[in-house]
Amino acid sequence: MFFDIDPNDDVPMYEQIVRQVKLAVTNGLLQGGQMVPSVRHLSKELAINPNTIARAYQDLQEDRVLDAVRGRGMMVRKDAIKRCTKARNSMVEETVRRALGDALAGGMSVEELRKLFESELANRASQSLPRRKHQTR
Repeated sequence: MFFDIDPNDDVPMYEQIVRQVKLAVTNGLLQGGQMVPSVRHLSKELAINPNTIARAYQDLQEDRVLDAVRGRGMMVRKDAIKRCTKARNSMVEETVRRALGDALAGGMSVEELRKLFESELANRASQSLPRRKHQTR
């Protein structure tokens, strides 16, 4: 499993892990019934204190995303996708609200924001389309 943890981010490291697990469930990288890396393994991989990983996993258990499996570790709950999708939507809404507030407070017009948003969506959409191989005759 791949995590991108930034120790200089304003978001605490344990919360970055929580968010990234939820996003991984939402986009299908982690599925119900799948085991997540052990605290010890993830701690070594990320060079983070094991207590940070344990706290993230505890939060994920409380959020009913992970379940402890006796003698095996932590497993993604079969029904986690619903909660993770809801959490993802909330994270995105919060980020958009903050960005819009900053942009409007900084003097950007609604039309400038609309153009920026539509341009960025178009760029992202074109990057995610599968590339077709051109056939020559």
